[in-house]
Amino acid sequence: MIPRSLDWLEERTGLPSAVKHFMDEEVPASAGWHQVFGSVALFCFLVQVFTGVLLAMNYAPTPGEAYNSVKYIATELTGGRMIRGLHHWGASVMIVVVVLHMIQTFVWGAYKRPREATWILGVFLLLLTMAYGLTGYLLPWDNRAYWGTVVATQIAASAPGAGEYVTQLLGGEGIGVVTFARFYAIHVLVLPPFTILLIALHVYLVRRHGVTPAPGDETKPKKRFYPEQVFKDTVAIFVTFAILFTLAAAVRVPLERLADPTDTSYIPRPEWYFLFLFQLLKYFQGSLELIGSTVLPGLAVLGLMMVPFVDRGRMTAIRQRTLAMGVVALAALGWTGLTVAAIRSTPPTPAVDVTLMEGPESWQQLTPDELAGIGYFRREACASCHTGDKKLGPDLAAKNKRTVEWMINHFKNPRPGSNMPAVQLTGAQMTGLARFLMKLTPENAAAMDSAPQNAAEGAMIYQAQHCNVCHQVNGSGMKTGPSLNGVAQRRTRDWLEQHFVDPQKMSPGTTMPPYKFSSRDMDRILTYVLAIP
Repeated sequence: MIPRSLDWLEERTGLPSAVKHFMDEEVPASAGWHQVFGSVALFCFLVQVFTGVLLAMNYAPTPGEAYNSVKYIATELTGGRMIRGLHHWGASVMIVVVVLHMIQTFVWGAYKRPREATWILGVFLLLLTMAYGLTGYLLPWDNRAYWGTVVATQIAASAPGAGEYVTQLLGGEGIGVVTFARFYAIHVLVLPPFTILLIALHVYLVRRHGVTPAPGDETKPKKRFYPEQVFKDTVAIFVTFAILFTLAAAVRVPLERLADPTDTSYIPRPEWYFLFLFQLLKYFQGSLELIGSTVLPGLAVLGLMMVPFVDRGRMTAIRQRTLAMGVVALAALGWTGLTVAAIRSTPPTPAVDVTLMEGPESWQQLTPDELAGIGYFRREACASCHTGDKKLGPDLAAKNKRTVEWMINHFKNPRPGSNMPAVQLTGAQMTGLARFLMKLTPENAAAMDSAPQNAAEGAMIYQAQHCNVCHQVNGSGMKTGPSLNGVAQRRTRDWLEQHFVDPQKMSPGTTMPPYKFSSRDMDRILTYVLAIP
């Protein structure tokens, strides 16, 4: 039955003979372990495609929903943390393998005639691999992704002549919905077809010209690709997957807080494979910035492209290619030095991994007026006197609290001898600030301080519009309208926005009036409402 099935398949597709031809391809006698990197790189790409498809099935490609969907994948989806880990670490492993493949080709001199086009395609595949890392970095839409992409887009915008067009292509000056949509489209729709096409061309050229033999081995009897080289490639792939699986299982991929464009205190840091460029820019300030951002990287890529045309001599044994090994060693030292310098010179940012938290965060459990109090606290710059090493005022997290009434009177008329000016807030705002301070303790101070600014501003808008007259949040407010707790599980961001603009269209018969928020205020209140646990 099996021979008949194979015959049927052969007659109609020719697939069995194609596979046999592929496996029976002749390789030089010198082929061995050093030539496994191409197969491993292809395997890494297939892992990225497979895990990317699984992630896409549970991912919502809009900024507000993207964050929640990534959090869902990491905390609730069966196997979600493993899938995300494989995709995240797979990107790093793929870059390492592709670079090792390029190094092996360069050191062995396998780019020489007639394999120049094969080398150039390899350079383009390296650039595509880096592009995957750049465009995929934004997609979780957390603080780390947002601010890292801000740095990357600013670098791209500095390119002479093309900077303006690059900025327009990426969606304008700021990082918003348009930038997110274009990064997602490039990552999912543009890069994969190009990559598949270039891989197919690369494999075709490798098969056309054959694996580069070591000098002197041209006349030796060749061997078949199967079984010896297939076995070595399989072992290398297994080792790579074992490393990748261990990383995905043992090293958790963090998801920081929701992207906050107002959090200018956040210190951005790109992925490790871009840290060298991040550090290089620090050495070229002002008018010299163009050299670090465009000129040197451009020359490096051009240099890689020109390698086959500069080194046109005959093939020599690897032990005689001291110049090539010296260039690789110098490049490795430069890259390592810049990366280490970037890590050491960038202040560590205490990141909060929301996937490790049990239940809502402390700030999410506050009532709207208490969360708005955080916004008032920041707007009035209370931290300049009441926090830090040299406190000019008392510690507001101390347990010996005053009453809300005492605090409000103190806001209006600070006690004699105090340097504190009168607080410029309305009565309701003072009440919110006082209630927030009553909830503040030494134990939750750090968590409260980490409340996203856009959520706090959203709570301020919520209070200013008196939404509590109809809606209840965390037990505070009236029950005329539905409770807003868990609204993110019931409604989408787009639905809520339409409901603010035209409530009658979305909920016929509702007594809620339409709200004409600015785009900024709409973003803030939607961010807050969707964060209500």
